[in-house]
This record gives sequence, C-alpha cells and structure tokens, in this order.
Amino acid sequence: MFITSSHFKSEFTVLVTLFMNNNGIFYGIGVGTGDPEYLTLKAVRLIQQADIIAYLKSEIGTSIARDIATQWIVDQQQMAISMPYKTDRKMANQAYDTAAEQISNYLQQGLKVVFLCEGDPLFFGSYIYLYQRLSSHYLCQIVPGISAIHSTTALAQIPLLQQNENLAIVSSRNTDDQILNALNDYSSVVIMKAGCARPRLLKLIKQSKRLAKTCYIQQAGQKGEQIQHDVSQLTGKGDYFSLFIVY
Repeated sequence: MFITSSHFKSEFTVLVTLFMNNNGIFYGIGVGTGDPEYLTLKAVRLIQQADIIAYLKSEIGTSIARDIATQWIVDQQQMAISMPYKTDRKMANQAYDTAAEQISNYLQQGLKVVFLCEGDPLFFGSYIYLYQRLSSHYLCQIVPGISAIHSTTALAQIPLLQQNENLAIVSSRNTDDQILNALNDYSSVVIMKAGCARPRLLKLIKQSKRLAKTCYIQQAGQKGEQIQHDVSQLTGKGDYFSLFIVY
C-alpha cells in the first residue's frame, strides 16, 4: 500500500491536533483603546476563565492593557512582560523570545494563557510577535478588539468611508513619498503612530492640501485624551498613541 501525500498530510494534521489538544490554549484578547466597556463579552469571559494573564508593561511598570481589563482580573496569575520601547528592535525581540519561552512552559502544563493587547491583536498588535513564535506549536485563538481607527473615528464623529470611497492606512515610519502617495490617491487616510513624527506629518498633509479636513487624536479613551480638529494649532511632537485622520 502506497501512502499518498494527501494521506500523509491528513495523518500529520491529526497528530498535530492531538498534540496541541494536550496543551493549553494561547489567547490574544483585544481590549480596545481605553474604555473598559469596549471589551466584548467573549473577551471578558476568557479573561475570567484564564489561568495566566499576560501583558506588556513599560520600563516604569505601567500597563495600559492591564489597566483597561483590571476589573475582570481577580485571582488569575499575572505575567508582566517588561518591554523596552526603543527604535532598535533587538531588545524588544529578546523580550518576546523570553516571554514566548515562559508562555510555552505554561501551555505545556495545559494552562489557558490570555495575552491582553491594546486595540486589536492583529492590527499593529503586540500579540503578533508572540503568535509568530508560538502558533506553529500551540493552539492559538484570537478575540478581536476595537482598533484605534474605529474608536477615534467614533470619538471625533468622522465618517471614514461611504459608497465608492477608499481608505489607506499607513505608518508614520513610511517614507515621505509613500505617505504623500496615499494622501494624493485615497479618499481617506489614517496615519498611525503619529507622535514623534507629528511635525513632519503635518508638513506632508499641508503639502497635499488636505490640512482643512484632518483630525488628530491621541490617547483615545484614556485620561490624556485629546481630539484636535484644527491641526494647524498643533506644535511639537505628540504622544505615541496617536494618529491623524485625513478625510
């Protein structure tokens, strides 16, 4: 009897599934941008049922994701992942490597590990880096969260798209030409992570003659929330959690 490649693939899939079922589950939970009421019912249930609650914390010990979900964290074991927020990704990658190894140990014990992620886990989410390290070995499930785009457009009451309009989402780390192309070619443009690049981005938006229909939002749903419809009044750099909506 010859074993075909499809037969081998199905047998392999069964073995992998059986292996994964003996381990715990790694959940990526989107907690939104700040308002705890943005969490879905599913997100709250999984947080409450988790054995381990993991999240990133800054070098001074703060964690926005944990603070958003804090009312649903009771006696679950917490795993704070210290993350150096630097331009150089070497230290960040080392932190993710270490965290993935620790989470792997928990999963091998059959525990449910929830990772709290600001916004949506797969939209510029920190969960992505752990998912890339663990998903080939463990069962992963993702609960979407309200992203920065959706929360900020709601706060600023800006209709983002209708009928045949189109949308570009770009990062401030893109080149000037890439950002200008988006501003010239798309009906609506969202520029993420505007903070440090704010003066440069304002020049590009002005160059594209779209300054009048631009809104700047930072720390949406948080204590330092700022919504600026007249962006010509902005000076200097902004907060990391910020974006421009050009509509």
